[in-house]
Amino acid sequence: MTDSPRGQGALRVPAIEAVGLGRRYRRGWALRDTSFRLPAGRICALVGPNGAGKTTLLSMAANLIEPTDGAITVSGHHPGSAEAREGTAFLSQQKALYPRFRVHEILRMGRELNPTWHQETAEAVIEAGNIPMSARVGTLSGGQSTRVAFALALGKRPRLMLLDEPMADLDPLVRHQMTDLLQAEARKNGSTVVMSSHLVSELESACDYLVLVNSGTVRLAGEVDTLLAQHRRLTTDSPDHERHRKDLEGHTVIATSGGDGRITSLVRTGPAASHDPGLPPPTLEELVIGYLRAPDAPALLAPSARVADGSEVAA
Repeated sequence: MTDSPRGQGALRVPAIEAVGLGRRYRRGWALRDTSFRLPAGRICALVGPNGAGKTTLLSMAANLIEPTDGAITVSGHHPGSAEAREGTAFLSQQKALYPRFRVHEILRMGRELNPTWHQETAEAVIEAGNIPMSARVGTLSGGQSTRVAFALALGKRPRLMLLDEPMADLDPLVRHQMTDLLQAEARKNGSTVVMSSHLVSELESACDYLVLVNSGTVRLAGEVDTLLAQHRRLTTDSPDHERHRKDLEGHTVIATSGGDGRITSLVRTGPAASHDPGLPPPTLEELVIGYLRAPDAPALLAPSARVADGSEVAA
């Protein structure tokens, strides 16, 4: 990320840090015994199956729900503190907008409620979508409403943006446009963006950090390049499982799949794998799918994702 107007000192404080974090509902634990940190200034893909705990994690970071166990901080502050509220923007699929408000009234509300408000940024998001400032929010399409919600969030110039699949109702072109806008604003302002989405292929070009949640805890976290470098795809060009098992000797197997007369395994080989030209690295989507197929695979946290209390899993 480029230099932040907030100063490099702020970038050394993690954007999110969780220690022993857990949340229990009546049906059971949505998130449990979760410890990780997200460095500031990253664009992070938050991925996992439905019910894995992604929304619960984002909701605790946004101070919408309280943890049952453990603790979470946002830029070094409790999520309910004035500092955290001022520096955090949260967008979900529901998009809490007032349908009777006109667009210019929504922006006025943002200006009056947020001391860091930047009117030009908010207006630029609206104008790029050709949305009349006089239009009532309730008359807008789903995609237009999403643009208004993004204008409200980006106009705040938050240190941390938490996005819980708010672009699900956008067509692919507009999703790419909004993702490009998020990247540009994050780099310009030194912000951290956490994007929860099922569209992993679209996140690959946008995100430089990954947090994968499965079975109620973080199973994979770190810089995308670092995580990819520690995994390889090992393929046996025949359906011979015995031969494939021999090929796998010495590797930590994450997941195995077959098709088209061949067997392929995602393996964790460690940093030395980057020097082995015989094994191709996975794509981000292949890495994510492999870990989703294997919820019991050993967790892997890169050094930057480990908390200081010793509960993290070594990479």
